[in-house]
Amino acid sequence: MSSSPSQLLKDNLWYNNPIFVQILGICSTLAVTNNLSNTMVMTVSLVFVTAFTNLTVSLIKNLIPRKVRMIVQTLIIAFFVIIVDILLRAYLPAISKSLGPYVGLIITNCIIMGRAEAFAQANPPLISFWDGITSGLGYMVVLLVIAFFRELLGFGTLFNIPVLPSSFTPWTIMVMAPSAFFLLGSFIWIAKTIMLKQEGGKK
Repeated sequence: MSSSPSQLLKDNLWYNNPIFVQILGICSTLAVTNNLSNTMVMTVSLVFVTAFTNLTVSLIKNLIPRKVRMIVQTLIIAFFVIIVDILLRAYLPAISKSLGPYVGLIITNCIIMGRAEAFAQANPPLISFWDGITSGLGYMVVLLVIAFFRELLGFGTLFNIPVLPSSFTPWTIMVMAPSAFFLLGSFIWIAKTIMLKQEGGKK
């Protein structure tokens, strides 16, 4: 069932956010958010893959036999991930090396398969493309917020540029995966609290 573009934007950024509502894509949230540059590249890559996977699935959905649709969707996702990987190796080799296997693991990101199966299979191409973009943006916003705090407190930098004085003592825990658990949990707690207050205000 189609939704309006504005409603999709609200849902994917807030009311049905893939990270703090659906709890999807958690592995990369923990793995790449200790550096804002890496996080930006990773999230832009996911926006690209999700949007074009949704568009492709929606365009050819009537040609795909239902029993093999998941395999076809996986092949489509893999095709766009390979394009991203080739572009990163060619134009951003340092970040490509830093992200390592996590670029390839975009194939397994539940957000992409989830939107292809739940939305693109049942909706026209353009609105499916928009759903892919906004779902990726919902993922991007949360990861960038977490990466902001992890890099700032873990290294004293933002996008690898020093912003805190040399007297600042880096918080080692912030560059380790447990800090991402803590920050993600705090983000979910704050977001859910705001949602509950909004729901209470409507009653």
